[in-house]
Amino acid sequence: MQKDSIKKLYILQVREGGISSLTFGTLNENEKSMLYEKEGRYYLNKDFRNQIRVVMTGGGFDIIHIGHIHTLKDAKAHGDVLIVSIARDDLIMKNKGRLINSQEVRAQIVEALKPVDLALVGVDDPKTTFEKVKPQVIVYGYDQNPFLKPDGVEIVKLEKFIFPEKFKTSKMIEQMGL
Repeated sequence: MQKDSIKKLYILQVREGGISSLTFGTLNENEKSMLYEKEGRYYLNKDFRNQIRVVMTGGGFDIIHIGHIHTLKDAKAHGDVLIVSIARDDLIMKNKGRLINSQEVRAQIVEALKPVDLALVGVDDPKTTFEKVKPQVIVYGYDQNPFLKPDGVEIVKLEKFIFPEKFKTSKMIEQMGL
């Protein structure tokens, strides 16, 4: 039960950039006791934060397919909380030249998936998202190159993938003629 409260507070803290006074007012006394105040925002005390293992992964997630589902399930298996960084529209357009769904839509879709606790739209510098999330584990998908390797953080490179020749967003878009 306490772990559920810790996870809830951690997710609120990341989502809001520190829990707002308004949100703080809606918490029960036990939850409030797990937080400290700094500059008008509330944060999970270190002793509580250390009780959960946070995993971060990221990607485009333009058209959700079974490869994404397997990647997210495998990533979640490495911890208690899974935070997904969604690639910005401009980055996808630069690298792929096409986009079906906006970053806001992709974030909402990904966050609705069972393994995912929170989806955030990425920013210019991935280190900024890393600093906001402070994960213990970063998981890279089978087709991703590990580009962020902070000291003290476990890096996991997923190897297995089901039918990459069929279930890859770029191949699916090509088959649809988009």
